[in-house]
Amino acid sequence: MLALLDRPRFPFLALAVVGTGLLGFGLYLQHVVGLEPCPMCIMQRYAFATAVVLALVAGVHASTGRMRTGYGVMLALLALAGGGVAARQSWIQRFPPDIATCGPGLEYLMESFPLTEAFPMIFRGAGDCSAIDWSLLGLSIANWSLLSFAGVLLLALHVIFRPLRAH
Repeated sequence: MLALLDRPRFPFLALAVVGTGLLGFGLYLQHVVGLEPCPMCIMQRYAFATAVVLALVAGVHASTGRMRTGYGVMLALLALAGGGVAARQSWIQRFPPDIATCGPGLEYLMESFPLTEAFPMIFRGAGDCSAIDWSLLGLSIANWSLLSFAGVLLLALHVIFRPLRAH
């Protein structure tokens, strides 16, 4: 199984397939179960969706050498960004603010404020970002998101630092 990771397409296409499933599950939780995502959840979803699209492009491209490394670096950066948001949300859930109020949604923030003001508001987190509405094995969605981004980062680091085998 680990030998498959050394092939040009496999790690990227595997990430695209697994990532699509995870994004689909997030949409299921939103549209079927009725869980509304907070602004930090939406930021994580955008980072993960971008990683999935990038992985699909990289898998179709099947590049070697510098392009493969470039795709790995871009995936690592997306994983760090999304993982940072997931870590912050996990922190907020673990240590909620004393006064947690539900803040405005991401769409409202982006339409009503310049980016320089909207992004700090998003990362501060609102009351709804501290709520744990669903969990599996004792881990919240933000915790699972953090683990998923860690997996993407590990895969990206493998792509960056492990040379391809000749087939």
